[in-house]
Amino acid sequence: MSTYRFEALLAPRAIAVVGLGQGAVGQGAVGQGALGQAVVGNLGKAGFAGPVHLVGAAGLPTLDDLPETPDLVVIVAQAAEVEGWVEKAGLRGAAVAVILTSDLPEDLCEVVRNRARQWGMRLLGPNSMGLTVPRAQLDASLFAAAPKAGDLALISQSGTVAAGIVAWAAHRDVGFSAILSLGTACDIDIADCLDHFAADIHTRAILLSLNVIPNARKFMSAARAAARAKPVLVLRTGRHAAPLRHTVTHTGALARPDAVYEAAFRRAGLLSVDGLDAMFSAVETLGRQRPFPGQRLAILGNGEGIGALAADRLADRGGTLAAAGLGGNPTDLGVEADAKAYADALRPLLADPANDAVLAIHVPTARSDSAGVAAAIADTVSAARRKGGRRKPVFAVTVGDDGEAGAVLAAAGIPRFATDADAVEGFMHLVRYREAQDDLMRTPDSLPREFSPDVEAARAIVVAAIEAGETWLDPHAVARLLAAYRIDSVPLTLAPDIDAAAAAAWPIIAEGGAVALKVVSPDIVHKSDVGGVRLDLTSEADVRAAAADILTRARRQRPDARIMGFAVQPMVRKGKRRELIAGLAEDPVFGPVVVFGRGGVAVEVIDDRALSLPPLDLRLASELIDRTRVARRLAAYRDVPAVDRRALGLVLVKLAQLSADLPEVRELDINPLLADANGVLALDARVLVGPAPERRGGTRNPRFAIRPYPVEWERNLVLKREKVTVRPVRPEDEGLFKSFFEQVSAEDLRLRFFMPVRDFNHAFLARLTQLDYARAIAFVAIDAQTASMLGAVRLHADANHESGEYAILIRSDRKGTGLGFALMQLMIDWARAEGLQRIEGTVLRENRPMLAVCRSLGFAVHPDKEDGTVMKVGLTLGEP
Repeated sequence: MSTYRFEALLAPRAIAVVGLGQGAVGQGAVGQGALGQAVVGNLGKAGFAGPVHLVGAAGLPTLDDLPETPDLVVIVAQAAEVEGWVEKAGLRGAAVAVILTSDLPEDLCEVVRNRARQWGMRLLGPNSMGLTVPRAQLDASLFAAAPKAGDLALISQSGTVAAGIVAWAAHRDVGFSAILSLGTACDIDIADCLDHFAADIHTRAILLSLNVIPNARKFMSAARAAARAKPVLVLRTGRHAAPLRHTVTHTGALARPDAVYEAAFRRAGLLSVDGLDAMFSAVETLGRQRPFPGQRLAILGNGEGIGALAADRLADRGGTLAAAGLGGNPTDLGVEADAKAYADALRPLLADPANDAVLAIHVPTARSDSAGVAAAIADTVSAARRKGGRRKPVFAVTVGDDGEAGAVLAAAGIPRFATDADAVEGFMHLVRYREAQDDLMRTPDSLPREFSPDVEAARAIVVAAIEAGETWLDPHAVARLLAAYRIDSVPLTLAPDIDAAAAAAWPIIAEGGAVALKVVSPDIVHKSDVGGVRLDLTSEADVRAAAADILTRARRQRPDARIMGFAVQPMVRKGKRRELIAGLAEDPVFGPVVVFGRGGVAVEVIDDRALSLPPLDLRLASELIDRTRVARRLAAYRDVPAVDRRALGLVLVKLAQLSADLPEVRELDINPLLADANGVLALDARVLVGPAPERRGGTRNPRFAIRPYPVEWERNLVLKREKVTVRPVRPEDEGLFKSFFEQVSAEDLRLRFFMPVRDFNHAFLARLTQLDYARAIAFVAIDAQTASMLGAVRLHADANHESGEYAILIRSDRKGTGLGFALMQLMIDWARAEGLQRIEGTVLRENRPMLAVCRSLGFAVHPDKEDGTVMKVGLTLGEP
């Protein structure tokens, strides 16, 4: 339901507090009565302008007795009474209910949610501490102190974490646009709130505190949309809780829940913090300083030691120290530095283009006071801002709890911290946010045209194993699966017994080679654990002896295991190759995860790995590689040439594509994956399979947290004898769009964008080509012979996924070919498949051809009541 009825939640006209027991208000009540007393008290202190009705023993007997329908109902009743109050609130016509009651059984939560939906009513909670909207003078919460108004939105699953942030903010003069405590979140969840506050003009940054994500796809879609609009910072509690799933592959063991959550946050462009201290630093920063380009920090202080500490902390956090100026960096003003010394030193630093931000640190001494230095810093910054130009950010540290200095800095909008570590942390939050924004907008490299996996052959391999009742592919099937996705592996022969193994080994040995012999059993995942691997066998006798020993060991250690025979392979010398691991794991929350890291027998002990959610492109794959320590060993050193990074990245992209195409593949482990200057080679691999989950929403793998590229919507059309390929837009299409716009007339561009447009910069094009397929689609038409772009249509669904707004542009020389009609029809088909109820658009009144197409497709066309130059078009969708 997303943002449905959020206006009633955050700006109600009337409120009712229900479930008040005997002595609930004004008599020092405890238990549920104390909840009512606290929330009614906070509503009164906030000065809510509308009526607040008390329903229960302390007020009106029932909701039916109210003079008007309350938008917001706050329920403070016992758990057994909550369902009844939700029913009564729905019957009365309330829009939202906030349930402060705790300890509702899970089955009762389901009943309450279904009851509310009968009346179209939203629920916040249960086990919520309520909500507060300072600018609306609304405080329907259990917080000890009302926060001041500001532009930070706080959304928290944990009520105590939210209360802690509110209490901290009260001492730091940090304000909020709204605070929502979600509690159990049986209805309104994190994703709903992200969708609302991403579009809220009163909110500049969003703070999240969460523990679990019940709907990963909904969360990722909302989080990625919000992160493109404003900074979103997340603190996850319970990061090191024991995983709930049993894993058998190395990749499965490496994909621990905390690592998967971090990978998801990174992919969504969120800023992740690891504790309340870091959260407070972020709140201080985001509350006063907007994100800025660059990452070079100049440090100014009244002591060499304190400046060095800050510089060390900056290096530890991966920051960049600006190049030293005349005073050095850090600049040491000396212990006798007074307010004037700070002002004189700060002024040139603000003007110096060699740094992007300034950190001013003051340690109180007998010769200078914090308040005076703070005033000098504030005055200098304000004077620089009045001169115009770029507003260079300044961060301040006043060591010790100096309230007067803090107030001076806060009034000037300068983030103030008590320690250098906190200040550097705050600075790095903004640097990481800017980097995340750049990553979201960066164009990936194009995939090589020769990469076209044989999906049908791969699916046949997997389905055959599942139909045979197997959960693990045999080595020969694994090799065929990898070959279907153009991943090179070492040739192998399956031998059912010792004689067959010796026969398979002989041609290799006869040419002077050596043989690797491995046990084949669907019940033995890690062959080396049972002595099931023998290397460097150079004679038939060695092969026979090794095979007999493998059988003896396997039967002794795993008497229950089915031994199918042996895998015989030529020995591959590691030489100058790097030993890596790559594969797929299955997370219970986020679904498939791509894993990469340092490989080998001790892979889990070394624990050098990075994770990413699929789908991947080459840019994302390269970033995944860079997040490991082993990435440094991929470069050239001494007489060892550099690894072919593109080939390595392409393997990760192929694995992500395999996961999208084959949801039956649950885990995949390539270990080791050997890489050198000539490419990559899979030395050993295993694949876990299972029945495919039921498809939902038109996607191939419903377990994907991020909707993959919808290949099923690719089409081939023939329009007036011209062959046209129509497919969904891909991120690497930026260059295609740039060339297309250069061939569209200025008049057609004006009709599309409602104004003259000629500056098609990277940011503009990235927004057109980098889509979240869960809530938007764009189809591009390409000439099958020239590969040039002929036109495009796009549709963006609203946050409630009920309606979408479309836009279309056809190349000027392709008008009248029927292409526009065909693209519009395909867009309508997609909207129907996604379950949208309505398509809307705005068309210039003078754009008669487009209006004619809309009418022919059944759109209703009528003038815009507010703008006489445009027409509104709309199509109500039925069944396909």
